[in-house]
Amino acid sequence: MDHYSLQPARIADAARLAAMSQEFVEAGLRPAWSAARITWHVRHPDSVVLTAKAAGGVAGFGIMRYADNVAHLNLLAVEPAHRRRGVARRLMNWLEETALTAGTFIIGLELRATNEAAYAFYSALGYLELERLPGYYQGVEPAIVMSRDVRTGRGAIPGIWQWAP
Repeated sequence: MDHYSLQPARIADAARLAAMSQEFVEAGLRPAWSAARITWHVRHPDSVVLTAKAAGGVAGFGIMRYADNVAHLNLLAVEPAHRRRGVARRLMNWLEETALTAGTFIIGLELRATNEAAYAFYSALGYLELERLPGYYQGVEPAIVMSRDVRTGRGAIPGIWQWAP
């Protein structure tokens, strides 16, 4: 695997991360993840904005917000040139380990129902589909809700995953 450095994002990274979100996660939707919103997460004590940096800059990033009993993966994106190199897996491992260390055992996320690659990725990590939400993304596209219990490495029991930020 190429050399990637995982490190917390800086405020100076926010514009680049917002652009990556718009291009790789929010394509075809009104942008919801602005630089200001990402900056808020960089500054917020219950959020982690983690970057994977390579010689050429940001290769990928993840944003997770932690609550008492659950954590929510808000965003995960990897530049196409860096995909299939373990970058997303390393980001997720770091974020999950942080949740486990903090005593937050259930991690949930939503993904676009049409994103088969993301579905396969999260499934391979042990996330289980809990439900599908029609029109979740701006009334345009359904979402798949997935979760995982990081203590067991298996999907969380439906009903346990409830994100209340």
